[in-house]
Amino acid sequence: MNATVRYVVFLLLALLVLALDQVTKSLAYDNLLEGPSVDILPVFSLVLVFNKGAAFGFLNDAGGWQHYLFVGLASVFSLVLLVWIWRERERNRWLAIGLSLVLGGAIGNLVDRVMNGYVIDFFLLHYGNWMFPAFNVADVAITIGAIMLILDSLPFFRR
Repeated sequence: MNATVRYVVFLLLALLVLALDQVTKSLAYDNLLEGPSVDILPVFSLVLVFNKGAAFGFLNDAGGWQHYLFVGLASVFSLVLLVWIWRERERNRWLAIGLSLVLGGAIGNLVDRVMNGYVIDFFLLHYGNWMFPAFNVADVAITIGAIMLILDSLPFFRR
C-alpha cells in the first residue's frame, strides 16, 4: 500500500469515529431529551448532558469565553494531528491509528461546539453515590488513542 493510500485509510478511521460519534449524539439527543436517564446496568446509564466546558466539565460555568478557546484549540490540535499522521503513516502504524482515533474524537467534539455551543455527553458510569462525569463516543476514542500514544512512548512497548 503506498503512502498516500495509507494516509487516506487513517483519515477514514478518523471519519468513522466522527460519524459514529455524531450519530450516537443525535440518537441520545432525540431519545433522552424529554425523559430521565435510562439505566442499562447497575453501574451504567444513559443520560443527556450539555457540556460547555472541557473534560470532566472543566470551565463549564466560565461565562462563555471558553467556547472560543476550545474551538480554537481543537482546530489547531486537529491540524497538528493531520500533519503528525502524515509523518507517521509509514513508520509507525500503531501510533498513526492512535492519532487517528484522537483526531476523530477531537473533530467530533469540535463539531458539537461549533454547531451547538456545547458538547453532548450521554454515557454515565456510577456506583452508589459516586458518578464519573458523563462522556461520549468521541471521548472514548480520544481516551483509547491517548492510551495507544502513551504505550507507544514506552521503551519496552516498541516493536
